Amino acid sequence: MKELKQSINYSIWCDFIERDFLENEFQTMVEQYRINGATSNPAIFQNSIATSDAYQQQIAMLQANDTKKIYEELAITDIKRAATILKPLYSQDDRDGFISLEVDPALCDDSFATFEEGSRLYNQIGLDNVMIKVPATNAGYKAMEHLSELGISVNATLVFSSTQAIKSAEAIERGMAKSSQESQAVISVFVSRFDRLLDTELQALALPTSKTGIINATKCYHNIQKLGNNNIRTLFASTGVKGDELDPSYYIDNLILPNSVNTAPLNTIKAWEENGNHLASNIISEEQCDQYFDTLKQHNIDIDLVSKTLLNNGLESFKVSFQELLDTLKKGE
Repeated sequence: MKELKQSINYSIWCDFIERDFLENEFQTMVEQYRINGATSNPAIFQNSIATSDAYQQQIAMLQANDTKKIYEELAITDIKRAATILKPLYSQDDRDGFISLEVDPALCDDSFATFEEGSRLYNQIGLDNVMIKVPATNAGYKAMEHLSELGISVNATLVFSSTQAIKSAEAIERGMAKSSQESQAVISVFVSRFDRLLDTELQALALPTSKTGIINATKCYHNIQKLGNNNIRTLFASTGVKGDELDPSYYIDNLILPNSVNTAPLNTIKAWEENGNHLASNIISEEQCDQYFDTLKQHNIDIDLVSKTLLNNGLESFKVSFQELLDTLKKGE
């Protein structure tokens, strides 16, 4: 891991957070430089809080509060702890050592509410190596700009298209240009969901499968790189593999690109560590990406329409997970 970090500024972040994990394996992985940061999202918190006993005492102490307040207190406790463990990495290189916390996904179409909640949570946590995660919607772009203007590091999430990637990066750069403080940003491009949606159809058309996510992510990467801002990096997300058709580390192996991050589930990271494939990937050119999309279009598959479908599905999924999380925190449950 150290070699890739030093040679091409490539980082692995862990897409998982849970209280017992933070106090044990997470610390070891950070100390051994096996991971350079971490991310969270509503689905991760929903699963961790619903299935782990580590939260029960704090939940009981907070029962006088409304459910969203309880959630925020639980999340802030975990995010603070993760940020403290990651602080030595951040001190060595302020492009790494981050933990991300996402705003309430129900606010995705309200720029001011997203900005207000993001800045409030950041100030409550009070640590520089925290990124506020904002969905890449029209309202989200405005919130990203204003958060960056305050010197708050931003993670633009649920990015499925080059248009979203460019708008996110440009909004963040505008905010950075107006700020008196330096911040960092990542643009979280989701990968595997394209293949899960399209592969059955592609197979029926006798077209290659398990390629769309990587090619689309690479196209987004090229557009972010063109901006030339070293404080804004592409982060490849949704890189876990479902089923046995692909190697567990497939979406890491094929996206080891300069000046990028891959946030992956714990089992995916371990699979990548075990397979020994730790060399930089061959970068698919923009021309090759466009040729691939042209081929899809010839078969009546519009990548822009697919991206919009996945964005809508992703927003809905995170909203449902967040509501399920709040439901588990109702008094008496």
